[in-house]
Amino acid sequence: QVQLVESGGGSVEAGGSLRLSCEASGYTYLRRCMAWFRQAPGKEREGVATIDTGSGSTYYTDSVKGRFTISISRDNAKNTLSLQMNSLKPEDTAMYYCAAKVGSCYTSDWGQRSTYKYWGQGTQVTVSS
Repeated sequence: QVQLVESGGGSVEAGGSLRLSCEASGYTYLRRCMAWFRQAPGKEREGVATIDTGSGSTYYTDSVKGRFTISISRDNAKNTLSLQMNSLKPEDTAMYYCAAKVGSCYTSDWGQRSTYKYWGQGTQVTVSS
């Protein structure tokens, strides 16, 4: 079982920065695909970025490339997944979720909600213009 707990959301003006964190426990010794998703009101949940803990490969949705950076740090039995968000725009406003699955990431399905078995509770990000 994998447990995911997000933190770091908040409100910021356009052009500002926020850093989201997701503390992951359980199965940390296994290769995992870990991702950040977001969901704005009335919209589908979309994949923002993902990282393969085995290869270190990262993937981003086009709208955040060059502005967001996903990373992971390891500390004994817990891993911390981070999302550094710079140059934030009002359209980045959403609930952000941490997600994980055991196994590798694939370009064909990393951004699909159904790919991931484990989810955090979400953290709100609001960007004002």
